Amino acid sequence: MAVLDDIRVDISVMLGQTTMPVHQLLRMSRGAVIELDATEDDEVTILANNMPVAKGAIVVIGNRIAVEVKHLLKRSPESR
Repeated sequence: MAVLDDIRVDISVMLGQTTMPVHQLLRMSRGAVIELDATEDDEVTILANNMPVAKGAIVVIGNRIAVEVKHLLKRSPESR
């Protein structure tokens, strides 16, 4: 198990997404709001090294935000 201690995994959580033209993105300033195609009650996708690995839910505990893993996704044969 000590070998696993040195393995790094980047974890990301995706709540939603949107599409916009580059010129609109370049005009944005600090504090700009980007609207997503999701609500706070929607499931989130949990990514490990940019690969979807699980689905979850946003949980707010005091002033902290967390993600509760609801179910793991099946791995494709190519990712094994």
